[in-house]
Amino acid sequence: MIQTSALKRLFRRFVRHRSAVASSAVVLVYLLMAVVLLCGMILTEDDVSRRYGPMHRPGFGRTPPVEKRVMDCEWFVRYFEVALRKSDALTALQNLEPVGMLIPRTDSVEELQEIVDACNQHLIGIDASLEADDSGVTAGPQIEQLEQRIQSLFQPMSQRQQSQQARALLLGTDRQGRSIFYRAVFSIRTAILVGAITGLASVVLGSILGMAAGLYGGAVDGAVTWLYSTLASIPNLVLLVLLAHVFGGSAIDDFLNRIGDSLFADAPAASSSANGSQEPEPPSRFTEWMEGKRIGDTLVPVYIAFIATFWIGPCRVVRGETMRIRELEYVQAATVMGFGRMRILFRHVLPNVTYLMLINFSLLFVGAIKSEVILSFLGLGVKNVPSWGIMIRDSKYEVSNGFFWQIGAATAFMFVLVLAFNILSDALQDVLDPRHV
Repeated sequence: MIQTSALKRLFRRFVRHRSAVASSAVVLVYLLMAVVLLCGMILTEDDVSRRYGPMHRPGFGRTPPVEKRVMDCEWFVRYFEVALRKSDALTALQNLEPVGMLIPRTDSVEELQEIVDACNQHLIGIDASLEADDSGVTAGPQIEQLEQRIQSLFQPMSQRQQSQQARALLLGTDRQGRSIFYRAVFSIRTAILVGAITGLASVVLGSILGMAAGLYGGAVDGAVTWLYSTLASIPNLVLLVLLAHVFGGSAIDDFLNRIGDSLFADAPAASSSANGSQEPEPPSRFTEWMEGKRIGDTLVPVYIAFIATFWIGPCRVVRGETMRIRELEYVQAATVMGFGRMRILFRHVLPNVTYLMLINFSLLFVGAIKSEVILSFLGLGVKNVPSWGIMIRDSKYEVSNGFFWQIGAATAFMFVLVLAFNILSDALQDVLDPRHV
């Protein structure tokens, strides 16, 4: 009953923070999006890596400048010309990768060739109009006709396909023609995974070491203090870069993959082909579980690097609080009565440091997301996985050309999540820690 009333009191104190309640809703939306993305219900990695149009297409349905529209038309014409020049043009057209929901027609090679030839003639006329009129006013109607001709090269889209294509192009395309909106949304999964796993593991590891050092003292306290003091003396970013480089290196990567293959290896089965040659061994369960990826291409090196540095903060705080609790009268009385240290740990220490663990988790969650973005921007973070840091890194050449859609999308998605979690962390400190000012 007492615990229930205490929880109600904490809840009422939290609800008074209107901004914290709104931030909780924002964080909840991000968490739900991450869960849905993990289940592959709305977006897959194929959707993120698929091409949806020419490079650097602006978002929100904005009409590009005349020169950009002409370049996009030229790209679509070359897209078909490459296939039509092949000896077996029909097969080449059938093997063309769709441009998002735009699927090339394969019904009549001759008709497609005529349309492509007409498009080339149209491009020549547009170039002449642009040379005569730099403003592009006279070339506008010609470009619209050319875009309609190019649209006739693709199969008609259904209403659903049109909405999917429009959604993919909501924030434009990057340098490889991929959907910026899809990449920004899919990066939520990476951010939440890095923040949640790193924050949880760091808090658990740091709290265990902190409680052990504060409760047992002596050699245990000396060893833990020496360890986190040594690691804390190195600048955090330098240590993160070093660990990410070490665990992402080829030697460590090969070593970890060999360990995984050996641990999950099936019983060897001798098999040979009809001519007596030895057939290649099937992939191990570890390789199948990793979906053919190496450990260095996953988030594992990022987890290891972050956990190895982020546990220091929770360890310090929990150690100090444990040492304070250890000197309280009721804990001293429990020791005199013969209660073991493990019982004191779970009965008296752990319940009184839980609020510190929650606060540190909220702080480390945001810190891990920002650190992942920095490392990915430097090329030492996640590999082959959509990330806001990778999007910002890829946009450094686009910004110099006046294309801000990719860096703007990545920054906006990250800013909203980090701001919401910062507000939520401050509210948790106000509610859970009475000494917080």
